[in-house]
Amino acid sequence: MAQPKYKRILLKLSGEALMGDGAYGIDRVTIDQMVGEVAEVVRLGVQVAVVIGGGNIFRGVAPGAAGMDRATADYMGMLATVMNALALQDAMRRIGLVSRVQSALNIEQVAEPYIRGKALRYLEEGKVVIFGAGTGNPFFTTDTAAALRGMEMGVDIVVKATKVDGIYTDDPKKNPAATRYHRLTFDEAIGQNLKVMDATAFALCREQNLPICVLSIFKAGALQRFVMGEDEGTVVTVS
Repeated sequence: MAQPKYKRILLKLSGEALMGDGAYGIDRVTIDQMVGEVAEVVRLGVQVAVVIGGGNIFRGVAPGAAGMDRATADYMGMLATVMNALALQDAMRRIGLVSRVQSALNIEQVAEPYIRGKALRYLEEGKVVIFGAGTGNPFFTTDTAAALRGMEMGVDIVVKATKVDGIYTDDPKKNPAATRYHRLTFDEAIGQNLKVMDATAFALCREQNLPICVLSIFKAGALQRFVMGEDEGTVVTVS
């Protein structure tokens, strides 16, 4: 039987993805679908860590935060990611997937504090580790948190799960002739001004030689096929 190509991955999920077709909040059907995709990978023996955003509830740079102190707005956004992390954990529990939530902000009544050694042990035990509250610092995005936690956990690749099944030459919704890149180098992505992740996260991954994959979490089986080495999404590497 074929073995997965990747032993340990970090999955970056956007908060907006949890909304489904709604304008805000969490759509139960959507979150169940996403968790089902994660479960398929875990059952293959792949160790999975997750960083979740909070844009479906609150973002420090969103119009709703206009006029607010930026640090305060960012802390509110971090709390939104903890809410999403708890929702993910509950959805995983319902299908028998064991997970742990670790928060970069101390909220010990609802989540463990982030402790690297415990997170690594959980992964080795086959548990999904969900990281909430970003990096715990304002002015940093959850993309940066994904890069940081990915390096700390020693993952093989950061998988940015979006609504689009890869990086394209143009916006595929506006240009039907746009084609998907199968592989790119960091230099090519920078040269073509492709918005893979925010600049800080992208620079961290490039510096530490940590590959990034962009794929669709809504394409059934895509995540599973990717970890098995099939052609899904777009992989960005140093060379």
